[in-house]
Amino acid sequence: MTETTVILVLVVITALGFDFTNGFHDTANAMATSIATGALRPKVAVALSGILNLVGAFLSVEVALTVSNAVVRIQNSDGTPKESLTSDGGSALLLIVLAGLVGSIVWNLFTWLLGLPSSSSHALFGGLIGATIAGLGWAGVNWNGDGSKLDGVVGKVILPALLSPVIAGVVAAVGTWLIYRLTVGVAKRFTDNGFRWGQIGSASLVSLAHGTNDAQKTMGVITLALIAAGDWTDTKSIPFWVKASCALAIAAGTYLGGWRIIRTLGKGLVEIAPPQGMAAESSSAAVILASSHLGFALSTTHVATGSILGSGVGKPGAQVRWRVAGRMVAAWLITLPSAAVVGALMWFIGDSIGGLAGALVVFLILVAAAGYMYWHSRKTPVDHNNVNDEWDETAERREPAGTAV
Repeated sequence: MTETTVILVLVVITALGFDFTNGFHDTANAMATSIATGALRPKVAVALSGILNLVGAFLSVEVALTVSNAVVRIQNSDGTPKESLTSDGGSALLLIVLAGLVGSIVWNLFTWLLGLPSSSSHALFGGLIGATIAGLGWAGVNWNGDGSKLDGVVGKVILPALLSPVIAGVVAAVGTWLIYRLTVGVAKRFTDNGFRWGQIGSASLVSLAHGTNDAQKTMGVITLALIAAGDWTDTKSIPFWVKASCALAIAAGTYLGGWRIIRTLGKGLVEIAPPQGMAAESSSAAVILASSHLGFALSTTHVATGSILGSGVGKPGAQVRWRVAGRMVAAWLITLPSAAVVGALMWFIGDSIGGLAGALVVFLILVAAAGYMYWHSRKTPVDHNNVNDEWDETAERREPAGTAV
C-alpha cells in the first residue's frame, strides 16, 4: 500500500467522521420542534429522521458536485483535473482536504458541546478554504467560478448563507400568521392535535431534504480526495460506494441525536406550539429542497433557525428569546473563519512534518480533541430523558450554553 493510498484512507475515514458529526449536529433542524411540541417522542423522532436522511442522500448529487468543484480550483478550463495538484500522487491536495476536515469537525464538536446550532456546512467550507489558502494561496480558492454566473464560494456558499435564513423566516412568519388567522375560534385542543399530526409529515420532509443537501457535502469531499489521488477523474458524477457510505454515516449520526442542540432549538428560542412547529418545518423543507435542486450548499441550520424565529414572530403574543438568537448569530458569523483558522493550522502542522507522518499527526490531533470534548460533555449530559425540560433563562445566562443544557 503506497503512502498516498494510506493518506487517502485517512481522509475517507475523517470525512465519514465529519458526516457522522453533521448528522447529530443537525438532527435538531428537522426534529427539534416536533420533540418540543410532543408530536413525536424523542427516540422515535431521531430514528425517523435517520431513516429519511439515508433515503434523501440518494435523491440528488447537485450539492455534492458543488463541493467537489466549487471550493478548491482542481480543474482546468476543459474540466480535467489540474496536473499540478495530482503530479505528486495527490499528497499535497489530500493534506489540504484532511486539514480542512479536521477544522470542520473540531468546530462542529465545540459548538455541539456549547449547545449552539451553528452550521456544519460552513464549518466544512471554512476548514477547506483555510487549508486551501494555507497550501495553495488565495488563488487556490474558487471564489467566483468562471465569473459569468453565480458560482464558486461566493455564489454557491456565501450568498445562500445570507439569504436562506431570511427567506425561511419570512415564509414561516407568514405561514404561522395565516394559520392562526384561519383557526380563530377553533378550540385549541383540536388545532394542537391536528397540527401535531401535520408536524410528523413536515418534520419528515425536512429530514428528507437534509439528506439531499448535507449528506452530499461529504460525498463531494471524498470525491475531491479521490480526484487528488488519481482514483477518480469524472468531475460530473459521484461513485456509488461514496454515496452509500456517506448516507449511512449521516443516518447513524442523526439517530444518535444531538440532544444539546435539539434542546436549544426546541426550547431556547421560542415556546413552540404545534401550529408554529408545522409552519417552521414546512418553510425549512421548501427552502432546503429548492436549494438542493439548484446545487446551493446552504446551511440547513440557518434555515431551520430562521424558520423557528419566523414562527415566533408570526404568532401573536409569542415570546422570542432574542438573547439566545443573538448568540446563535454570533456563532454563525465566526463559524467559517474559525474553522478556516483551524484548517490552516492543521495544514501547517502536517506540511511541516511532511508525508504520511504529517497526515498521521493531524489525524491524531483530531482524535485527541474529539475525545476531550466528548469527555467534557459527560459532566452535564443531555439526552432524550431531559431534552424537553423547561428552559431556565436564569441558569442559561449564568453558565455557558452547553453547560447549562
